[in-house]
Amino acid sequence: MKSTRRTLLAAAALVSLTASAFAADGPIKIGAVVSATGPASFLGDPQQKTLQHYVAKINADGGVLGRKLELVLYDDASDANKANAFARRLIIQDEVDVIIGASTTGSTMAMVPQVEAAKIPNVSLAAASVIVEPVKPFVFKMPHSDRMAAYKVLEEMKKRGFTQIALLSDTGGFGKSGRTETLKAAEALGMKVVEDQNYGEKDTDMTPQLTRVKSSPAQAILVFGTGQAPAIVARNYQQLAVKQPLYTTHGQASTEFIRIAGKAAEGIRMPSPALLIASSLAANDPQRKVSVDYAKTFETTFKTDVSTFGGYAYDALFLVVDAIKRAGGTDKAKVRDAIETAKGFVGVSGIYTMTPKDHMGLDNSAFRMVEVTNGAFKEVK
Repeated sequence: MKSTRRTLLAAAALVSLTASAFAADGPIKIGAVVSATGPASFLGDPQQKTLQHYVAKINADGGVLGRKLELVLYDDASDANKANAFARRLIIQDEVDVIIGASTTGSTMAMVPQVEAAKIPNVSLAAASVIVEPVKPFVFKMPHSDRMAAYKVLEEMKKRGFTQIALLSDTGGFGKSGRTETLKAAEALGMKVVEDQNYGEKDTDMTPQLTRVKSSPAQAILVFGTGQAPAIVARNYQQLAVKQPLYTTHGQASTEFIRIAGKAAEGIRMPSPALLIASSLAANDPQRKVSVDYAKTFETTFKTDVSTFGGYAYDALFLVVDAIKRAGGTDKAKVRDAIETAKGFVGVSGIYTMTPKDHMGLDNSAFRMVEVTNGAFKEVK
């Protein structure tokens, strides 16, 4: 009887050791949820392409800590409910080591309770401040915040002598949060929002809102939203011959916005990561090499213009890889700690320094003000 018991214990120990060895030598599982299709596909499509390409490249170069990466990626089709379901699948069924995503604020916030409960590191590709404020132990994000965008734009307006502004914000998560941050920023900067209009994310005509703005005392206009709607605003703005200068946020920092808006995009200003003006960065700019290399690789590989949204996925993946290396493996608590202590991490979207009180790691120096000129983005000096 004792002999049998010893044999069973030895077998159990062998199984445990084998499982541990497999976990140590098996693939590092990177989960991801992006909006590759649906209204937010302009965000998720370049993110999906970026993650798939660079995971393959990292594996071709030998992997991470001698282990291959396995990308488990789901498309939430721009639906927060689907993002929630995929987060659950990644955690319970796929047993991933870390999760990148989602593309939108709504989808990210739908995932947050699950990643926090499971204590699995999550690096979001969405922008709203609410994602990391208040700080959630296992949640981080790569994009610049809506608060940063509000301040960057309003400070630029104030330099030009504009103190009365009109605000057009969408009714989605990013637009709602952006509206709140813009109102706070305006008050802090001694400016006044004289027209506060909103529109639906899927609306196809914003002439009523712009007609009111045109006849208001507003000296400049800020559009706070994502998707195709801001491009429609730009076209309506041109059709109505509105004279007040038009600004958008980093949610339109891609050539897709210019393509949709067409000539109506000319003269529009917005804050942007360095990536959109990579080739014109100074030779000694610490972001030049990584930005130029990523832009060249993306455009050569996919035969389309580089996107700042894909850039967030690039930064997220390499931040995670860096954290896993510094953690010496995939222990979730250690990887979380390594992400939180990332310092001076140079990405295409900025130079990140995370802290226990800051799970975004960027300040306003990560933004460059750009203007659409002759169908391209040019930095405003």
